[in-house]
Amino acid sequence: MPTAQARIGVIGGTGLYNIEGITGVTEVYPDTPFGKPSDAILVGKLGGAGIAFLARHGRKHTISPAEVPSRANIYALKSLGVEFIISSNSCGSFKEELKPGHLLIPDQIIDRTRNRTSTFFSGGIVAHIQFADPFCSTLSHIVFKAAKAAGAAAASSAAVHQGGTFIAMEGPAFSTRAESRLYKSWGADVLGMTVLPEAKLAREAEICYASIACITDYDSWREGEEAVSVEVILTIMRNNINLAKETIKAAVAKVPSKRTCNCANALAGAITTDFKAIPEQKKEELDLLIGKYVKGK
Repeated sequence: MPTAQARIGVIGGTGLYNIEGITGVTEVYPDTPFGKPSDAILVGKLGGAGIAFLARHGRKHTISPAEVPSRANIYALKSLGVEFIISSNSCGSFKEELKPGHLLIPDQIIDRTRNRTSTFFSGGIVAHIQFADPFCSTLSHIVFKAAKAAGAAAASSAAVHQGGTFIAMEGPAFSTRAESRLYKSWGADVLGMTVLPEAKLAREAEICYASIACITDYDSWREGEEAVSVEVILTIMRNNINLAKETIKAAVAKVPSKRTCNCANALAGAITTDFKAIPEQKKEELDLLIGKYVKGK
């Protein structure tokens, strides 16, 4: 296990490749049973709290959404002692009131990905986690309050919205107009290419997970409007990325010293494989995740 440790992890999405103010930084690049993470992880202190920062797409944005090594990323953060993950994700909006430049702290997900491995448990071990509420409600509330404290007042051009459904699509192409209208008809709030499988893997790793969904556009459902472009997204992202950073800084200071949510014991009772039937190699590979449940059994 790496010597550098942190209780709070931050996964930065498009536009968020660093957080100013982290002190005593150590760069670590842990190897995991699932390969290397997206980039070196910056471990240090932020406002007195131990933090580990990882750029999801790499610090030079070289990794496509479908190619993000999510298992390696989550496992690596777990190996550093991370118990809370705050992620940032750019997304499009399906509702007029969710405007470009706003933030949304989602509480639900619809999975429209197709080619991503979304579990640590395969090859001789099966586990079924509870995922009815895919984001940690405790951490999400902290992040919401932090966003308001950071300046996202309800009446401002950078409002923050509490709760909403995030559709995770495969990408990397943006959605067709037909897809966009379909998702809107479902009552979904925002659409992006990340969040999954991160949220599932974080739950399997018993890590609290919350998202700051940074709204950049209205996708392509609006009649008579130009389809979304990378240029538009990057322009909006530059305008609200500082708010996302300030939100993270404010949230880090409010993370509790002890967890009382169910995330901390998400695997309790979830492993359905007879412990004696789990291959020894698999026990060793997943010891960081399942050791407390299967050792000596």
